Amino acid sequence: MSLILRNPSRRTVLAGAGALAATLAAPRLLRAAPLARLALFGPPAGPSITLAHAVASGALKDLSAEVSLTVWRSPDELRAGLTSGTIDLSVVPVQVAANLYNRGMGLRLVNTMTDGLLFIVAESGTVADLAALEGMRLAVPFVNDTPDFVLRALLARQGIADKVQLVPVGSPIEAAQMLLAGQIEAALLSEPASSVAIMRGRTVGKAFARVIDLQAEWGRQGDVGPVLPQAGLAATDAFLAGGVELLEPLQAALVRAKDEVLADPVQAATEASGPLDMPAPILALSVPHSRLAVRPAGEARPAVEAILSLMAETDAAIIGGKLPDAGFYLL
Repeated sequence: MSLILRNPSRRTVLAGAGALAATLAAPRLLRAAPLARLALFGPPAGPSITLAHAVASGALKDLSAEVSLTVWRSPDELRAGLTSGTIDLSVVPVQVAANLYNRGMGLRLVNTMTDGLLFIVAESGTVADLAALEGMRLAVPFVNDTPDFVLRALLARQGIADKVQLVPVGSPIEAAQMLLAGQIEAALLSEPASSVAIMRGRTVGKAFARVIDLQAEWGRQGDVGPVLPQAGLAATDAFLAGGVELLEPLQAALVRAKDEVLADPVQAATEASGPLDMPAPILALSVPHSRLAVRPAGEARPAVEAILSLMAETDAAIIGGKLPDAGFYLL
């Protein structure tokens, strides 16, 4: 998958970096001035349930009189929005954020919003571990993006990267449909797609299950435990130029929203159903498996660097050639 980015001059990059540094170093105001409009973006996945609840509950009303949430449907749509400037505050795959930051695009990480929500879904009892995938057809949505990179890296460490037939598909829902139709034996799914597959399987008499928890697999192979900081809120330099003072109150509001989502998944799912365009019962079932978090980027840095290093083992270009420096982590 190619990545087309603007190529600013060195003078422009240095000037922009200097202006941002001055903004970040400026004394904190006692109270952040509200924005005229706060436009949040996120994926059709667990972290956006937290965003949807924060918007619906009025938790962000002190930050802006007009708050919105828009869900992007694919990593390509996200990249297009970031490069065009129509998206400047969004939950993004951490790998995408690191890649763009290292390539010179002004995109920095505010926090991480999940500790991982990737699973291999198959008929219950058919797969016990990664080694058992050998010889199987495994559907993989969004090839050459974060879930694919994580899976391939884990398979490579297992020594079976060339022994599993990876079947590229356009979306997690398409993968779930292929699983239901018996066209594949297993699928790499995130939440809420794994909940979709399991629920729909019951209607046709198939007992699908999350047979492999990729977070647990990573925990066995890595040094930071079963924590896969797959996605987090990222801000562009354009947002930071006028909204940097809002980052700390925004973080605090999202922490509260996450706690409320975990305490009442049904209410949160009802609020998120419209923006995510998914049935509330499925979203409610997905919450316990989404490992929702709102962890400041600096605190999450060791886990972020661990998973970025894993993905870079096969090709460092995946993360833009190197681990991002300290400037990548905003809070």
